Amino acid sequence: MSSDYDYSDEEYDDDEEMLDAEDGEPSTASDEEMDIETDDIKVISKGKKKLYEVEYDPLTQAEVEDLMRGDVENISAIFGVDATAAALLLRHMDWNKDRLIDKYMDNSAAVAAAAGVSPASKASSPGPERPRRSTRSASKTHRKVDPAPQPFVCPICFDDTQVETSELSCGHAFCTGCWNAYVTGKIREEGEHRISCMGEGCGVLAPDNFVLKVLDGDTETAGRYQELLVRNFVASSRNLKFCPYPSCTHAVSCHVASRSSLATVVPTVSCGADPKHKFCFGCPIEGDHRPVLCSVAKMWLQKCRDDSETANWIKTNTKECSKCQSTIEKNGGCNHMTCKKCKWEFCWVCMGPWQEHGTAWYSCNRYDDKTGVSARDAQSASRASLERYLHYYNRWANHEQSAKLSVELYVKTEKKMEEMQLSTALTWIEVQFMKKAVDEVEKCRTTLKWTYAMAYYLEKSNQKELFEDNQRDLEKAVEDLSELLESPIEAETIPTLRQKVTDKTVYVQKRNEIMLEDTAQGYEEGRWKWNTPVEGYD
Repeated sequence: MSSDYDYSDEEYDDDEEMLDAEDGEPSTASDEEMDIETDDIKVISKGKKKLYEVEYDPLTQAEVEDLMRGDVENISAIFGVDATAAALLLRHMDWNKDRLIDKYMDNSAAVAAAAGVSPASKASSPGPERPRRSTRSASKTHRKVDPAPQPFVCPICFDDTQVETSELSCGHAFCTGCWNAYVTGKIREEGEHRISCMGEGCGVLAPDNFVLKVLDGDTETAGRYQELLVRNFVASSRNLKFCPYPSCTHAVSCHVASRSSLATVVPTVSCGADPKHKFCFGCPIEGDHRPVLCSVAKMWLQKCRDDSETANWIKTNTKECSKCQSTIEKNGGCNHMTCKKCKWEFCWVCMGPWQEHGTAWYSCNRYDDKTGVSARDAQSASRASLERYLHYYNRWANHEQSAKLSVELYVKTEKKMEEMQLSTALTWIEVQFMKKAVDEVEKCRTTLKWTYAMAYYLEKSNQKELFEDNQRDLEKAVEDLSELLESPIEAETIPTLRQKVTDKTVYVQKRNEIMLEDTAQGYEEGRWKWNTPVEGYD
């Protein structure tokens, strides 16, 4: 089973125990959680799965092939057929062994014909054989001289000089050159793994050993054929799914895919090829959309597409300074903005003074419903609905944009890491705390992005208030860490910055875990109430 990295429960019992970016208090992180020599964050395995995690197994293509081979050998032993025939039978039944066994036991000939193992004519039971009449001629028997054998003429290319031919169980013979061109085209151009006989109206399929023989050492096409077989196997299993990331051939085995389970669980998995290859096993939505359910995430994305004109306006990268009205472009992930013209410091999300965000008060994440019962007519109600949607969409899109800007942040961070090495005695391993902090910021921004989609559909209640409290704490922690990462590097402050960034990284991760754990517990307890019907959720 794979799971996210974890830290001990006793890391921080209270927010005050953390080192704050402004107060400079000493860190309370224990040696068990931090590396004494490098301050790198250590992974502590608890062995206990969290509520927001699911059981799954990452699989390489070779491991998926082993699963296929095991099913083929099992069916081959049960039916007493060779492996190639067993493979064709399983593909015909979409790799459902139980259904194949039931059907095959009822009428093996019919199933074999339908699966392309044998011709349909041979599959039907033969009629009674007519007796032959034996006659003896009184005249002398003359030996019939066989005529000279006729040269083979390929029915496809009509070449009568071919001496090498191949045929399937149906007996339709063709030259090997035509077979090679036909099979290669089917695999490389059509992406087809079910390759039928070239005979007109013939339903017999080419078994794997025949395909590989015809390809005659073409390893590239043979590899593509094997990949198609694996993809067919994975697509036929509800417990298997390929990693959606480009060029990744890994898969994941997970048993959380039913509609009932998706109403209480967000099955986020990782293929194991790359730590960033995280995706939802239960739906085709790109990436990790925890903590929001698949059905709610689908509704949110559909609403964003429906309101495309509004979304396009919101997505603009420029805003006006709230003090001097100069146009400002956001060029980093941090929401702490400073107008170059008037030096006004404000929040990119709410456009409010940044000074207020540095205090204990922080409510940038919360939608202020000013209209309430004052929406007396349709126009004001529509305006109120639009303003509410824009509030959540603006913050959702902002975190999405900040996550995309993390690529630039990684580049800036690497330069700072090199600068730290040049100006101090720190090694490359010892400055990895900067990269780990960026990784955590990127992960938490993904969580925050989807919390706004969830908050939009949550019914107003005390539970939503608690949800937004956790959301606020996580968001403020992420902004503090993000600002630390973008602060200038000075040689004399590097040790302090290193300690602050390391402590803040651990705290941000803890806040993210609290957010995900509480939401998952709410699903399990049926605590969340929606303001619109949600598929599969009571």
